[in-house]
Amino acid sequence: MAQVIKTVDVDVPVSTAYNQWTQFESFPQFLDDVESITQVGDTRTHWTVTIAGQTREFDAEITEQHPDERVAWNSVGGEENHAGVVTFHKLTDTATRVTVQLDWEPRGALEKLGAVVGVDDHAVEKNLQNFKRFIEARGAETGAWRGDVEN
Repeated sequence: MAQVIKTVDVDVPVSTAYNQWTQFESFPQFLDDVESITQVGDTRTHWTVTIAGQTREFDAEITEQHPDERVAWNSVGGEENHAGVVTFHKLTDTATRVTVQLDWEPRGALEKLGAVVGVDDHAVEKNLQNFKRFIEARGAETGAWRGDVEN
């Protein structure tokens, strides 16, 4: 299993950063490999991604969610095997630290090599920078889901 942990500081309040992160259907606007996400229930999403030229689909289940603190998930079904957590830390009234931890199982020689040389680290870091630009340019979230999901 490969693991990536990356952090970005964003110049928006913690509630704004968290609220935007709960708007999964907006992810294609700032996550490069994500083609689409469909919210199919309060805790389930369906993803279509393109990685190394290959399109894949899978579902993800939110396993834990606490407003302004964290969102954790696991992939379910499909060929993808990954889990992750995003945490939100108030730095000031107008700044937030967002940390992503992603654990994933590389498939095939190309993905295994990519994990070894840090392609996954670079991709997560780039997507966090994309999120930073997206939310700071807007200054406000596109929506919010403030539900609490217990692990």
